[in-house]
Amino acid sequence: MTFKAPIAIASAVLALSPTLAPADMILGSWNVRQLGWDNGKEVEKVAHVAQSMDLIALQELMDKSALEELVAHLEATTGEAWGAMASHSLGAGERYREHYGFVWRLSEVEYAEGAVVFLDHDDVFAREPYSAMFRDRETGQELALANLHVIYGDSVSERAREVETLADYWGWLEEVYPDTPRVLAGDFNLEPDHEAWGPLRSAGASPALSRVATTLAHETGVYRHLYDNFWLNPNELPISDTGVIPFPTLLGMNHEEARSRVSDHAPIFLATDGAEIQLYAWPGTDATPTQDVAPSDLSCIDLNESPEGALEGLPHIGPARAELVAEGRPWGSVAALKDIDGLGPARVADIRESGLLCPLSVAG
Repeated sequence: MTFKAPIAIASAVLALSPTLAPADMILGSWNVRQLGWDNGKEVEKVAHVAQSMDLIALQELMDKSALEELVAHLEATTGEAWGAMASHSLGAGERYREHYGFVWRLSEVEYAEGAVVFLDHDDVFAREPYSAMFRDRETGQELALANLHVIYGDSVSERAREVETLADYWGWLEEVYPDTPRVLAGDFNLEPDHEAWGPLRSAGASPALSRVATTLAHETGVYRHLYDNFWLNPNELPISDTGVIPFPTLLGMNHEEARSRVSDHAPIFLATDGAEIQLYAWPGTDATPTQDVAPSDLSCIDLNESPEGALEGLPHIGPARAELVAEGRPWGSVAALKDIDGLGPARVADIRESGLLCPLSVAG
């Protein structure tokens, strides 16, 4: 078992935007979409959004040097020192490998110990989880934060296999970080209501986010799947808020621009012990950076009104079925969805019980 020491990167600079008032921890997780490749990503805008959080688990870090660049932008933006660490490169093959990263605001959070990549003897994970223990400097609260990007693969069954294994990994985290609250963060490429989460739920963990969507559709303002999440035992941490940061609004971008220049995932956050998140609009935009910009419950999905891209956020609804749902309007009941090919009673029940649907706007 190899432990990696954190990379501390700091510089003294003037603040170019307001900094966060002293508060307890704002924990974040963000798939930053191939950060480190030569893909036109505007790292300064990634940092502008990330400044609202104190400790962030990053997925799709393709090059460690990109983490240093991100920290440099964070320090220039906030006028504060930030710490960072990254795993070694992980992946099933040589062609596509990525690192996990952690970044944290040194005035609020400190690295405690135990940074380690899981030793996956059964070779279940395409990218083995990476974890470390951190401490809130103000309250002394410690937590073990694990970072995971589940394989997307060619089928849901590939993702489900990794997710089903997380119950064992959850137990391993308890052994490595005894008497410490555990938080499993990441991009899981699977909705939290999928049956593959059953073993982890039985082990005592539950998702922090439920009625939200975190991936950017091509249509501006539309969010689809709830793939990004935190899994934890809510009794172990004093959680005061959770939500999604719809960063295109803050940056004044449409979704096509945001997907290309920043990420196709929105960051998620979890606040502990009364901490309140503060958001900042990019200079020159018309966005009002208030808590209302980051709702913990994005709009529900209306079978009769929502665009097809939004319908894909429902369980068992892909592009083809979303088109059939739109063609079948108006829907008088959720049960009527059984008339769509492939949506039997069990799948319709999954849709009804997902908590994602608006009340039907047509009686029947």
